[in-house]
Amino acid sequence: MPLSAAQLHGQLQGSMVALITPFKGDGIDAAAFKKFIDWQIAEGTDALVPAGTTGESPTLSHDEHRKVVELCVEAARGRVPVIAGTGSNSTAEALDLTKHAKQAGADVAMLVCPYYNKPTQEGLYRHYATVAEAVDIPIIIYNIPGRSVVDMAPETMGRLAKIANIVGVKDATNDLSRPIKTKRACGDKFRQMSGEDHTALAFLAQGGHGCISVTANVAPRLCAQMHDAWRQGAVETAMQVNEKLAPLHDALFCETSPGPVKFAASLLKLSAPDTRLPLGPIADASKARVEAALKGLGLLH
Repeated sequence: MPLSAAQLHGQLQGSMVALITPFKGDGIDAAAFKKFIDWQIAEGTDALVPAGTTGESPTLSHDEHRKVVELCVEAARGRVPVIAGTGSNSTAEALDLTKHAKQAGADVAMLVCPYYNKPTQEGLYRHYATVAEAVDIPIIIYNIPGRSVVDMAPETMGRLAKIANIVGVKDATNDLSRPIKTKRACGDKFRQMSGEDHTALAFLAQGGHGCISVTANVAPRLCAQMHDAWRQGAVETAMQVNEKLAPLHDALFCETSPGPVKFAASLLKLSAPDTRLPLGPIADASKARVEAALKGLGLLH
């Protein structure tokens, strides 16, 4: 059963993982994906985000996209929230994927700002409003200007926050003034998740509630410890963990994600390193950097 609104509000916080999609040959490695999700939950991850950027949603077929969401819901078994990526630059396609996420039992849908089309702020408003009014599922806006080439203004987000089931944002602007601006525009109940591992702790200090993390794919326990320490008021501990994680954050973004994190997962025997074209294998120098970062944290021996 998907979470109620009250339960959901309390659980949309902490360390959330932007899940990789393990591949096997030309298809999805369902067994590895389910095992990976069990491990994530055991390590303390607070929520699962399948079929997002890190899950290589641009190169998943529609059938594969739906299958990844279904597998995640099945493997999670209600233990933590599932936030299904359902965005598209086509409103009709985003609507279809969001309807499926609800039918599959996801707790939340996450929709990226429409990429390539470069909609105006009014276009962005209408895109999200159309989906939210058609599908009764909590929705998170995914604002990532670096990939979508469009940036949703806090004022537009404030308009959307008035729609009851638009409940939060994954903010990948890397602009640490945004949490305050968003809170002023959207109110205290609007949930704010960072989409940038490097600045996740600073984002919390500015009023954020959690992070949808790439690094949590391979260091879930450390990421969870940082968020747990912050919630408990142990700021110094949170800062120490954040500093420990910094070299791994650097390594995992030394090339276009998710290439480095999938290679890291392969070193930890969690998944094959394969990405889909146009993402190719990462360079040998990048592999060495990822391996060194994992060893530096004691995650690889």
